[in-house]
Amino acid sequence: MMWGYGQDGGMMGWGYGASVIFSMTFWIVLVSIVAAALVWFVRRSPLGTHQPNGRRPPGLDALEERYARGEIDRDEYLQKKHDISA
Repeated sequence: MMWGYGQDGGMMGWGYGASVIFSMTFWIVLVSIVAAALVWFVRRSPLGTHQPNGRRPPGLDALEERYARGEIDRDEYLQKKHDISA
């Protein structure tokens, strides 16, 4: 007789089935949470809003210079930045 198996082996007929199901469920849930967190972080990161080629829109530099010189106020800067980036 092998230890832990058979009718009187102490596993009460369950064997390792319950622990395998629990373990698989735990890992599926854990991987799903990690994947959802990665998607959320990528969508919220400022890198996700840049142009596909990684360059900034050309008008944004001119806009930042105008704001730095005081030619436009903060509200106008933010509105124009949103318009350029969209």
